[in-house]
Amino acid sequence: MERAKQIVKTAVRALNDKKGEDIKVIDISRVSTVADYFIIANGTNIPQVEALVDNVTEELLKEKIHAERVEGVRSSGWILMDYNDVVIHVFSKEDRLFYDLERIWRDGIEVNTQEL
Repeated sequence: MERAKQIVKTAVRALNDKKGEDIKVIDISRVSTVADYFIIANGTNIPQVEALVDNVTEELLKEKIHAERVEGVRSSGWILMDYNDVVIHVFSKEDRLFYDLERIWRDGIEVNTQEL
């Protein structure tokens, strides 16, 4: 769990650095075996979504943390970055509203990012 918390801290900082919008961290460890945390954020346009993904990747690589897989086409409105215990979803604003992961995972516990 400590590794997961470190990934969350670094990823949230990287998303903030590139002006990611409405960054949410949801602790899903009690309701799913998929991961311990979901991070959900969005950019205002596709180039910003790409910049957010690039910055998260770069910052985590500095800590020698590699994604198990990354799904979604660079020019799409949704990129999923799987770090085993932490899954990061970066959306365009429109796609985030459409998929509404916060509603789907409402049984998880929202983590206050200011306390990280």
